[in-house]
Amino acid sequence: MTLVFCAPGYPGGTADAQPYVDQFAKAAAAAAGWPAGSLTATYQPTEEGCVEKLAGADAALVFTPYPFFMEHGARLHLKPIVQADVTGAGLEQRWTLVTKAGLGSVPASLAGYTILSTAGYAPEFVRQSALGALKLPPDVKVESTGQVLSALRRAAAGEPVAVLLDQEQAAALPTLPFAAQLKTALQSSELPVAVVAVVGSRLSDARARSLQSGLLKLSGMAGGPEALESLRLKGFAPPKLPGRPATP
Repeated sequence: MTLVFCAPGYPGGTADAQPYVDQFAKAAAAAAGWPAGSLTATYQPTEEGCVEKLAGADAALVFTPYPFFMEHGARLHLKPIVQADVTGAGLEQRWTLVTKAGLGSVPASLAGYTILSTAGYAPEFVRQSALGALKLPPDVKVESTGQVLSALRRAAAGEPVAVLLDQEQAAALPTLPFAAQLKTALQSSELPVAVVAVVGSRLSDARARSLQSGLLKLSGMAGGPEALESLRLKGFAPPKLPGRPATP
């Protein structure tokens, strides 16, 4: 069976990431008590590639950023088993909407604007989760970008764009030479960073439980810290998603 790592909006190609996801799959299978070689992994850097790969019958598991989970989870019948503790972000993070300094009240002033974000491939996440506290004007567009710095420059220059930043991107905002030309318009509530989920019924409940147990203790097992660190992970916790009770 295959674990699909989905990373739309983030740098890195499939070939570059393959040794690291292979190392993780080997460590995760061992932690779960599964036979060697029973879990393989693949890395998909685009939304389209993720969706295509998850359509395959062998794709039993997915490691996905929360925006992708929100956008496709219901249709793909994704059932989270753990929540990722990501280096530099943690288990949860706040998303920050940034606009030009001096822009009028939000959301009315965003009429006709485009919201740019690495999570822009998931407009429902942007509208309902990250910006759920705002009633965005109906003509606001949501678009994906990997060029966050360029997007921030456009916003600072007064173009009709706003930028939605993840926690790490927002932390770097004050270091920009044009930071004074920008303002924080809104911060989201704390939202999960990433989850590992079962795809539909492709993994039995017993195997899902054994994998969940293995991932929860992976950081303390031989080879676990190295496999985690290579993917900028510190470990895993039981999933605690908005609107869902935490699972043991």
